Amino acid sequence: MQDNTNNLQLASMRSRAFAFVIDDLLVTIIIMVIFWENILAVSQNMDAMMYLMKTDLVMPLIILKIIYQTFFVWYYGATVGKIVAKIRVIDANSWGRVSFFSSFLRAVGRIFSEMFFYVGFLVGFFNDGRRTFHDITGKTLVVNV
Repeated sequence: MQDNTNNLQLASMRSRAFAFVIDDLLVTIIIMVIFWENILAVSQNMDAMMYLMKTDLVMPLIILKIIYQTFFVWYYGATVGKIVAKIRVIDANSWGRVSFFSSFLRAVGRIFSEMFFYVGFLVGFFNDGRRTFHDITGKTLVVNV
């Protein structure tokens, strides 16, 4: 990716939402593939399915989301969804590449945003930098490529 900081433009909430949907679908597919046998075993029993989702799938899903978000934002500057949406994550202070630690903090902040009814995502509608809770936590901005 070319790093031209003179023409940085904040990503729209629409493109960020589009990237979010792609990323969540991708992570969901990965979890379904990993746990396919378990899902198939309880597919006829809704109570068993709910129990599986509450007990066996929650922690692996959280861990996978943190690994996915941390790695892709740190290594590529964008997740698969962000690459498709033509947006990327940059450090809010240097406007450069995001450090591994900032990427990890951002990923954890994103999990907290999801856990608390996505309120952390709504924060992005009410500040100048369109920064969500996880952007603030990781000290990042999301910009167009």
